Amino acid sequence: MRRIKLHTPQWLNRFNDWLSEHNLLSRLDRYIIGKFLGTYFFSIALIISIAVVFDISEHIDKMLSNNAPAAEITKYYINFVPYYSNLFSQLFVFISVIFFTTKLAENSEIIAMMSTGVSFQRLMKPYMISAGIICLLTFVLGAYIIPKGNIQRVKFENTYIKRVTNYTSNVQLEVDTGVIAYISRYENAVKTGYDFTLDKFVNKRLVSHLHAAIIQYDSLSETPCHWIIKNYQIRDLQGMREVITSGARIDSVINMEPQDLIITKSQQQTLTSPELRQYIERQKQRGFANIQLFEVEYWQRGASSFVSFILTAIGLALSAKKRKNGMGISLGVGLVLSFAYIMFQTIASTFAINANMPPIIAVWIPNIVFVFIALYCYKKAPK
Repeated sequence: MRRIKLHTPQWLNRFNDWLSEHNLLSRLDRYIIGKFLGTYFFSIALIISIAVVFDISEHIDKMLSNNAPAAEITKYYINFVPYYSNLFSQLFVFISVIFFTTKLAENSEIIAMMSTGVSFQRLMKPYMISAGIICLLTFVLGAYIIPKGNIQRVKFENTYIKRVTNYTSNVQLEVDTGVIAYISRYENAVKTGYDFTLDKFVNKRLVSHLHAAIIQYDSLSETPCHWIIKNYQIRDLQGMREVITSGARIDSVINMEPQDLIITKSQQQTLTSPELRQYIERQKQRGFANIQLFEVEYWQRGASSFVSFILTAIGLALSAKKRKNGMGISLGVGLVLSFAYIMFQTIASTFAINANMPPIIAVWIPNIVFVFIALYCYKKAPK
């Protein structure tokens, strides 16, 4: 059987040379880091290439039937690759560690390292450095860079693949201190709401009530939050008196925008972490309850990046021992644990969304559980 030779990228070689010149890492450290990162990026390129082929074959009919332009399809897959590469980064980390470490064990390289006095703890150093590089890379990409590309990717999916319904009903939020807005039905395609009310309270007493048949967002206006209110009636309560005003149309600035009224599918993936934090705080102040998805997304970005350290430690402990049957058992156990983590993460996120579990606790529970698995594997690792 022909062996597949993994070539270390040129930028990794230059990075290793720089580390060697400044005496920051030993030759052993640079060797393992190069192997780790080289295998990591090779596995990403291989698996994502296959994923792109399967995604095209699955959705090409919908794209063509919905008249998706070729330029939009190209942009979609340009943003598809980094998003899914980052999403399944922990799986690639686990596979990479087990793949190249098993090769080192088969070639008796780990035995040779330990025979020179290198302990298992010392052997973990370059692995943890590599995991730190991947952790930082995935966090920066997931929190600041990929969300900008997700705007086009999510828009394409909602328009040409999933055909998401673009309306909502029974929306209520606080647009100012003591000012509550309510829309019975809002259609985002035409930026129009129906059966609109605006109530103003002072010291918990209703002082003004506006009701309108239609409220429409003025997209052409240079003034932000500019709305056109049609067929309205205003009731001003002045002590025991009530003043009623009505009309066909009135222009008003109301502190709400279309994106505050309707949450499109995967909208949380299009916001950077600072934007997510600002959005969550703003919606909490307005009394908007449907923000669990955004909170889970915000905390999950850090938790998913940190798990690189945990899975690296587990992968090293599982594959550092030389086995007669090669990498079969190690790779199998590694894949099972990887998919178990992804499934556990999904279940915990579901509890946060549907069972009111605090999102920060829900997204970190899988990491806490796998820390104990990592400690167990570490104790069983060859010393």
